[in-house]
Amino acid sequence: METKRAGKKSTRENKNVPFTKREIETIVEMIESGVPRREIRSQYGMHESTLTNWMTRYGSKDYYAERSRRYSPSEKRSVLRAVESGMSVREACVTFGIKCRTVVDRWVRQQKAENAELRRQIAPVKSEEKEPKGDSSGQVKELEEQLAEAQLKIRALETMIDIAEEQLKIDIRKKSGAKQSPK
Repeated sequence: METKRAGKKSTRENKNVPFTKREIETIVEMIESGVPRREIRSQYGMHESTLTNWMTRYGSKDYYAERSRRYSPSEKRSVLRAVESGMSVREACVTFGIKCRTVVDRWVRQQKAENAELRRQIAPVKSEEKEPKGDSSGQVKELEEQLAEAQLKIRALETMIDIAEEQLKIDIRKKSGAKQSPK
C-alpha cells in the first residue's frame, strides 16, 4: 500500500504493525500544514479516531487555537448577509477566512429556524376559541399586530445593543443584582 504525497511514501504494509514515533510526528505535521485528513487516512490506512487522538496528544497549541476559533455575532451577521446577497457558502468561507464550511452551513440553518419562529410569532392567532364574538374581534387583531410589531422592535433593539457592546467594548445592559450608585 504505497502512495505518494508531497514526496513522502507510506511504507506501512500491515495494519497490525504500530506506527513509529517519527511516522506519527510526520502525520501530525502534515495535518497541521493543511493536508486533508481523508487523504492521510487513506494513505496510511488508519481510523479517524486514531488521527484525532494523535492530534490531541501531539498537535501544537497554535493548530488548536486556530481550529477552535470563536466568531463574534457581528462576524456571523456579516457572513450571513453575504450569503443572503448571493455569495456561495464556499466563497464566503474564503472571503471571511473560515476554514470549515459546515460552520457557515450551521449558521444559515440557525438563521432560517429563527426566521421561521419569528414568522410564527407574527402570524395572528386565528383560532375561533380565542377570538371573542361581536365587534371586539377587530380590536383583538389590531392588538395582536401591535404585539408582533413590539416583539420585532425589542429584538431589533437587543441586536443593536449587542453590536454596540461588542464594537465599543462597554457594558450597556445592567447586570442583575447590581447595586445602584448613590446620588
